[in-house]
Amino acid sequence: MTPRRGRHVTSDKESARGLAQLEGFLLWNAEVERARRRACRFTDQLPWLTTAQREDVERVFVAEHVTTARESLIRVRDRAEELRAEYSGRYNRLRARCVAVSAGAVGAATCLGTALTLVLR
Repeated sequence: MTPRRGRHVTSDKESARGLAQLEGFLLWNAEVERARRRACRFTDQLPWLTTAQREDVERVFVAEHVTTARESLIRVRDRAEELRAEYSGRYNRLRARCVAVSAGAVGAATCLGTALTLVLR
């Protein structure tokens, strides 16, 4: 027995969504790790810090970097949603125009064909 098409499409969408979430998770973890490396490089330039001070500076540095990265991602996400809505609207209007022009062209061709048939009889 073959699986129904609807279930297969749903499964594909769920798989794609899961892969996108995994990719996002990995990218975010890479960003946090990048912030940690940058924090270490920063505190390496401050050799007079005690171990506790160094850890505090690194923690604050990472937290600030992560907050900034999150804010940037939210702005990008919001803008992408705005653009998606804008272009979906444009696409729908363009599609409606194309259908209207096509229907008009078919109607005109039909009328012309009918008129020619009547004239040539």
